[in-house]
Amino acid sequence: MSDFAASIDRLLNQVRHWEEARWATPAGGRTKADSAYGVVQRLAELGAEAEGRATREVPRLHDLVLPDQLRVVADDLLAAGPSSALLAQATAVVDDLRSTI
Repeated sequence: MSDFAASIDRLLNQVRHWEEARWATPAGGRTKADSAYGVVQRLAELGAEAEGRATREVPRLHDLVLPDQLRVVADDLLAAGPSSALLAQATAVVDDLRSTI
């Protein structure tokens, strides 16, 4: 298992049971939900880069859907066959979120 896949699994194990109040808690100048959504968007951008396509904005859905969005964009990134440099960036983004929230 890659470092990125392990980091995503750790993050999802940390947050998948959270309720709305926990997502709304401030962390690093934003809510935990806003920080997680930022990672969703960044992972989607890295996936687009790996696929050689233009980036698009990921819809901002309900906070309780964030673990599902994280899983989907992570799986999409892995399926795109990213370079080790892109995976290292993605891992750093996920690890930074884990340490912030």
